Amino acid sequence: MVTRSAPPLEFVAHLAIDVGPAIDLGDLPDGHRRIVPILGGSVTGPRLRGRVLPTGADHQYLRSERVTELDARYALETDDGARVAVENVGLRVGSADDVAALLRDEPVDPDRIYFRTQPRLSSAHPEYAWLGDTLFVATGERTPTTVELDVFAVG
Repeated sequence: MVTRSAPPLEFVAHLAIDVGPAIDLGDLPDGHRRIVPILGGSVTGPRLRGRVLPTGADHQYLRSERVTELDARYALETDDGARVAVENVGLRVGSADDVAALLRDEPVDPDRIYFRTQPRLSSAHPEYAWLGDTLFVATGERTPTTVELDVFAVG
């Protein structure tokens, strides 16, 4: 059996995403749901720079008092005018008390929250075709008014 090494990660960009107050849909037949509007933000990094467009939302499924499934859909615009579609799924896990504080838009030490996502990025612009051919992972932090993501390409 061949031993394989872990794939390297390359930092692509930091996304500072401005979010609005959550729209709580309550306990639906398939679980508790919330929608968090995405209001804008910035994209800074060595491979991607621009802004988060005021589009889309993060559709959240509160699987338990500790686990939230995330499904965010929104768009970016690069500094040179390319549009980038973002589909980002992930998990946010913490203690019941910490998750409850996040749901009340209170600050929580990010070291106490497991926040990981798998962004899928794509663009019609030829300079950014590589986005659709690359697997990404991200680490996140939730503040009362933003989501901070560090996005990495998997080598």
